[in-house]
Amino acid sequence: MSLIDSPPNDAGRGLSTPMDRAAAGRVPHRWLILAVLCLTQLVVVLDNTVLTVAVPVLTVELHAGTADVQWMINAYALVLSGLLLSAGSAVDRYGRRRMLLVGLVLFGLGSLAAGLARTTEQLIAARAGMGVGGALLVTATLAVAMQVFDSGERSRAIGIWAATSALGFAAGPPIGGAVLAHLPWGAIFLMNIPIVLICLLAGWTLVPESRDPSGGRLDLGGVALSTAGLTAIVWAIISGPELGWASTKVLGAGAAGVLLLVSFVRWEQRVAHPMLDMHFFRNRRFVGAVCGVVLITFGATGALFLLTQQLQFVRGFSAWEAGLRMVPFALSIVLLNVSGIAAMVIRRLGLPAAIATGMTLLAGGLALVTHVRSEGYGTLLAGLLIMGAGCALANPAIVEAVMSAIPPNKAGAGAGVDGTMTEVGGSLGIAVLGAVLNARFAALLPAALAGAGSFPAALAAAGSDREMVTIAFADALRTGQTVGAVAVLVGGFVAAALLYRADRLSGPG
Repeated sequence: MSLIDSPPNDAGRGLSTPMDRAAAGRVPHRWLILAVLCLTQLVVVLDNTVLTVAVPVLTVELHAGTADVQWMINAYALVLSGLLLSAGSAVDRYGRRRMLLVGLVLFGLGSLAAGLARTTEQLIAARAGMGVGGALLVTATLAVAMQVFDSGERSRAIGIWAATSALGFAAGPPIGGAVLAHLPWGAIFLMNIPIVLICLLAGWTLVPESRDPSGGRLDLGGVALSTAGLTAIVWAIISGPELGWASTKVLGAGAAGVLLLVSFVRWEQRVAHPMLDMHFFRNRRFVGAVCGVVLITFGATGALFLLTQQLQFVRGFSAWEAGLRMVPFALSIVLLNVSGIAAMVIRRLGLPAAIATGMTLLAGGLALVTHVRSEGYGTLLAGLLIMGAGCALANPAIVEAVMSAIPPNKAGAGAGVDGTMTEVGGSLGIAVLGAVLNARFAALLPAALAGAGSFPAALAAAGSDREMVTIAFADALRTGQTVGAVAVLVGGFVAAALLYRADRLSGPG
């Protein structure tokens, strides 16, 4: 039996209060373990965004076409999304510490292959390999955090873990830009290697092993069906804006994905040792939390994506400069969670109210940035700080809602569901709000430029009307960001209402 599975022995210690007994049973070095988990999570999230600044270099040095560039960026996210459910099951079944270490090895090897790649095919394959390791790491880090922290500290720990993702999202472009300013593009991936080695050593030394004692045999049918179904759906969502939502490829992939996931559900209901227990979905709290993850990430990710478009195309910043200006957003999330302020507020408000309050702040900050005209940085900074405060409350609250609705021995499965819904919601948000942006932009363009498929294309074809194109794109961005702010607000209140109703009807957990 592992350290964290063993009950504390209080006999003869003079532990007279519940708080004393809880403290005595806590895992040693748990905050140092959390630091390792967060560093691991940071690297995984960074590799979702760090490559964006390298696109011009890759296009020249690897002779990459548009489709090649898309696959270089999306291969990582696509594989990661498709494997999250399977990775969560593996984490519970084979050991959370063991799968954390395996994920680090796979991620490190993929990073090494990506850094040494000399063709587009090699880089795409390496990115896919990194996605396999990334799926294990996303689920293992959260599952380990759930095991090493008790209920008294878990909210704060989850908040810090969730804040790491926001930091990675914002820090990717400026870090990538700083690396490219002094080193070849391969260094973007090779810089992962020393971090992976540090996390491997620390994980091996510090993290205690734990697993689901009733894991049973590997559910190969569930792995195959869930991976294929999720990959097909996420591919359709990512490709929809480029190929057209009515294209045969997109509709075919989407339909195939839905059919595969329906088959997955039926399979899981009949197999002796399912990788995902379908009884979870009879828990109103779990269903409400999962719906909340999709709704919140849909609005938040899509809106933040449009904000980066505004900084680059309207304000004229490069990708890494835009990312640098987004850093206060991430830092505010980190500071509020590391300090414990966010956890304290969440505890006082309760999860439903914390989610509603956080999403209201996020929507309000986005509305401020969108509709208050200002050439300076002050308004943007104020909006980013308000948005950061909102995410500091809502993100850990919704993760805690998901994880607290399932048994602790299924923490990996819960992390897999949370990660999957986050990826699906985020991909949908970018795709749908991007479609709103493009439709509005096309409607505002003069007839002579109606065929331009993007802002850069319209700008190149505009001649002396470049200012008019920029104004049209800025107006279209405001429309998209306004829709995003409304989606954030509605999603937050719907998620809060679902959780509140579930708590009233069935009680916590």
